[in-house]
Amino acid sequence: MTADTRADGRPHDIDALQTLIRLGSLHTPMAVRVAATLRLVDHMQAGARTVETLAARTGTHANALLRLVRHLVAIGILEESEADEFAPTDVGKLLADDHPAAQRAWHDLNQIVARADLSFTRLLDAVRTDRPTYESVHGRPFYDDLAERPELRDSFDSLLACDQGIAYDAPAAAFDWSGVGHVLDVGGGTGGFLAAIAKRAPHVSGTLLEMADTTETARTYLDSEGLSDRVDVVEGDFFAPLGRTADVVILSFVLLNWPDHDATRILSRCAQALAPGGRILVYERDDLHENSFNEQFTELDLRMLVFLGGALRTREKWDGLAASAGLVVESVRQLPSPTVPYDLSLLVLAPAEGDA
Repeated sequence: MTADTRADGRPHDIDALQTLIRLGSLHTPMAVRVAATLRLVDHMQAGARTVETLAARTGTHANALLRLVRHLVAIGILEESEADEFAPTDVGKLLADDHPAAQRAWHDLNQIVARADLSFTRLLDAVRTDRPTYESVHGRPFYDDLAERPELRDSFDSLLACDQGIAYDAPAAAFDWSGVGHVLDVGGGTGGFLAAIAKRAPHVSGTLLEMADTTETARTYLDSEGLSDRVDVVEGDFFAPLGRTADVVILSFVLLNWPDHDATRILSRCAQALAPGGRILVYERDDLHENSFNEQFTELDLRMLVFLGGALRTREKWDGLAASAGLVVESVRQLPSPTVPYDLSLLVLAPAEGDA
């Protein structure tokens, strides 16, 4: 055996070739999304274990479905439990509709995130132009598509709210609310962060500012949490004056959706809404430059590029973005997230000296 061959006689570079083929594959991610869209795991857990039964329940062609199922077995999503019968593996069980991780919905091609992932077929255009590609694939920009198709808007709100009962406990606990009277959550979805704050600090009142299509969903959620007397919901545009003054303004997973020039405009509007001595809290990824070469950071960063033209930002980028809006990053606290496999950060922004 020579130094450049493995024990089985194959050259070592066959491993590299297999890795490259796996990484460059489109068939595996699409197979997972089709399995989610067809609800294969739900049907299996309801007793449909053969390909013929699954095909009848999903309205698919049995022979073509068998070919899909074989690949799902090969990649560890399904297993052949008995001859010609199939069941989900532990990984596959994550695609059950009632699993708390909500991965079936995240991968369903009829719902917003998997639909938006199809924008990656034009990634080359995005790299050449630094522009999102969602519109070139779907005919409208991302947020216009949500506005025109209520089912996509509902999908978007539902996916973002799927774990909000625990997702905001850590950032709500990481800030001292003792001197805060009113909080303005800008683009706060259905209100999970405000609810976590209100429960932790009963003296605090809040306002949620959102687009029209989300306001009713937010009111319903906050009412179900018993907070409608302390938290109001208003329709607004964060590129325009916010119409409220607050001791704390929150931006949670907002700025990553926008390129720097738009993110600066949003931060400037938030700064204008601060009461004297107020602060802006930003809850997002915040990796040091040398730590940003990881798959979790780069995957979401590329999604923001092709979906919306936005970006994740490193610590150095946050400093520059804050400065462009007349702010400084006063403190940063990394927080473990119970809902995603990486840490998030709570950045506290304050008016720069002379702008306070």
